[in-house]
Amino acid sequence: MTHTFPDVSISTERLVLRPYEDADIPAHTEMMNDEMTTAWTSAPHPYTTRDARDWVHRRAPGERTSGRGIVFAVTEFLTQRLVGCVALKNTDWRTRATEVSYVTAPWARGEGYATESVLGVAQWLFRDRRFERMELRTAADNTAAQQVAQKTGCLSEGVLRNAWTVRAPGPDGGWSELRTDLIVWSLLPEDLEADRLAEAGYASGADWS
Repeated sequence: MTHTFPDVSISTERLVLRPYEDADIPAHTEMMNDEMTTAWTSAPHPYTTRDARDWVHRRAPGERTSGRGIVFAVTEFLTQRLVGCVALKNTDWRTRATEVSYVTAPWARGEGYATESVLGVAQWLFRDRRFERMELRTAADNTAAQQVAQKTGCLSEGVLRNAWTVRAPGPDGGWSELRTDLIVWSLLPEDLEADRLAEAGYASGADWS
């Protein structure tokens, strides 16, 4: 049985999800230094070009080759501009289950890109890789991430109390860590209804190669 994801790219109506490249380093660095990204993720802060190079050359490809998951750079089809990142992680190959996470660049928010990219990954995961469950976890106050979960058709399963830390800006310009709950969401193959895919801009599903 295969215990690694293939090295693929996924195309949706407006996006191409592909492995990271050297050319993504400047935009990725800028995206990861955004205040919302700093607040809701555990990424280093400040996020340096050296961090981005390590991500592109070692950490992102290592997720796939180790069997833990796979990382996609999310780019606009027309401009090829980096608009986000979607990653599968904590993959359980025996139960065919994995967890998805996503970051959207500040210049791309409000366009529905996060929902479109997560749905594209979910289609590929369920239909091509025959997975049975995709899970995601959102901080209790991260309403934007929760909206993406709802728009993709995920169901809320419960709360992991005091299970995560988020960061909040302080008056001195620094950041402090705060404990928070995590909401657990899940998506199953039968949750990918045709009408929901159509609303998200899918005429005939995503393509992958």
